Amino acid sequence: MPRYKLTLEYDGTPFAGWQAQAEGLTVQAVLTAAVEAFSGDKSFVQGAGRTDAGVHARGQVAHVDLSREWDADTVRDALNAHLRPHPIAVLAAERAAENFDARRSAVRRHYLYRIVNRRPDLTLDIGRAWRVPRPLDAAAMHAAAQRLVGRHDFTTFRSSDCQAKSPIKTLDALVVAREGDVVTILASARSFLHNQVRSMVGSLVLIGEGKWNADDLSRALEARNRAACGPVAPPEGLYLMRVDY
Repeated sequence: MPRYKLTLEYDGTPFAGWQAQAEGLTVQAVLTAAVEAFSGDKSFVQGAGRTDAGVHARGQVAHVDLSREWDADTVRDALNAHLRPHPIAVLAAERAAENFDARRSAVRRHYLYRIVNRRPDLTLDIGRAWRVPRPLDAAAMHAAAQRLVGRHDFTTFRSSDCQAKSPIKTLDALVVAREGDVVTILASARSFLHNQVRSMVGSLVLIGEGKWNADDLSRALEARNRAACGPVAPPEGLYLMRVDY
């Protein structure tokens, strides 16, 4: 069966996350239904990252097996036609090797978290960023974030529901930057624990507000205790930006 690689963009607001489940609308379920409507194939769409409810994607990657050969542009356009009116778009479809696996073949995932640091309420960014009204020191956040880069036991920044076999992960980069009122946090790694990025962001905001310093962040990491984590940042500011293969 020909395998196709799909690059996806979606607004996570109306979805109960990526992964299909018994209750709630999910990205995976909607995509799988679109595949069947277009091709007649009951073929499950497999994704590179299981984004949580409310989390967005600009470069999610998935793969699907079809029973016959299709032109890649036809796959893209036909899926998009059947995905409407859901806020999901197939940006690109391409033939992939039989052994390509959107999740297992990935070598790095890149997530972006957006904070709008201002007193006024959000308008255009409602559901797409976290408004933090208190002033944030982005430079202090970036400096402290480097304490988390590298190979560590990230138990402190791991959801109690995380199903990963080990809490040890290698964080390749954690970059905090400011442009005007927008503070962005870019996290890159081969893989992440459940809620890891949002947990790290919440703790970094404590540093930006002056409530924690870099040593506090190091102590939280070394505690290997979920109770030592700062507040978990809300899902609406998080985006899966790109997956490298």
